[in-house]
Amino acid sequence: MAPHRKSRPPSPMGIRTPALATAALTSVALLSQTANASPSEEPRPSLEEVEKKVGDLYRQAETASEKYNAAKEKTTKQKKRVDTLLDDVARRTEKLNDAREELGTFAAAQYRTGAAAPDTASLLLADNPQDYFDQTQLMDRLTSRQKQSVDDYVTQQTATTEKRQEASESLETLTRTQSSLKTSKADVQRKLATARDLLSKLTTEEKARLAAIERQKQEEAQRKADELARQQAADAERRRQEAAQSTGTSTGTGSATGTSGPASTAKADKALAFARAQIGKPYVWGASGPGSYDCSGLTQAAWKAAGVTLPRTTWDQVKAGTTVSVNSAQPGDLVFFYDDISHVGIYIGDGMMIHAPKPGAYVREESIYYMPIHSVVRPA
Repeated sequence: MAPHRKSRPPSPMGIRTPALATAALTSVALLSQTANASPSEEPRPSLEEVEKKVGDLYRQAETASEKYNAAKEKTTKQKKRVDTLLDDVARRTEKLNDAREELGTFAAAQYRTGAAAPDTASLLLADNPQDYFDQTQLMDRLTSRQKQSVDDYVTQQTATTEKRQEASESLETLTRTQSSLKTSKADVQRKLATARDLLSKLTTEEKARLAAIERQKQEEAQRKADELARQQAADAERRRQEAAQSTGTSTGTGSATGTSGPASTAKADKALAFARAQIGKPYVWGASGPGSYDCSGLTQAAWKAAGVTLPRTTWDQVKAGTTVSVNSAQPGDLVFFYDDISHVGIYIGDGMMIHAPKPGAYVREESIYYMPIHSVVRPA
């Protein structure tokens, strides 16, 4: 008879109730989703954040552009100086060689006559002829003509050495400025590339909303410009009436400030005529015409057309004239913007200016209140 086998109780781990089975499947699914999920993306910036970031990048690029303009101007001046010094060194070297040849002629003659040829030959090879004279009696054995030749040689060698040193130092300065020029250029390009990348990621709807924000800024700036125009007109009328009362006549129309004479007004008119002729031309950083401009390149070119030479950068242009109040601004005045004075436009009256705004834009008329005003300067 076969032995009796007792049945084993089921293992607790083997029990599968519907609730437990469902929980297990859910856990597996969640773990699988977690394992297969891609890394979480960074939160998308809001449209307002993008608008502010792009605006900041354009401002930073314009500041870098002004640094580029300054370095470029320095490079041009320094290169001219280096070229002049090198030409001078070449001329002096030629004179030094002539003096050396003449001394060589005397040395050969002295050698043939048994005179102090070794001393003269040593002079030609000496690093410092003056020290050599101090240590020898060579001058006592030379004729007056020979002494003059030696003096010429010493003078030419000293002057040539000094000019070579000056040229070397100028070359080092030029090299540093050229390095600064490259750094500023790369900085501009990097910031503009970042701005373009941000804008390229906007949807059609976001671009439309961004355009609406821009229109609101323009409208608010225009409202402030209209207020300034009314205030300036009222001030001019008041001055006209005061002048009429003091002279007993009502003739004349007055001016915005009463401080501009015919000569300066004529120059301002020429500058404005030139600026208006550039409307529609593209903004290109570092450009000063004739096909494109950056902000300070436009104002410099406009006043150059009026016979007034302005520096290249906004930081120098703001010092090239008389500072006046915004309410006293006259056509032709330069209006500077931002705390770092990184932008400039030319005032045309009624709170408006002509300026080269930013990359991707064109020379245009715009309210001076579109940007925070730093100061107003009258060049002439």
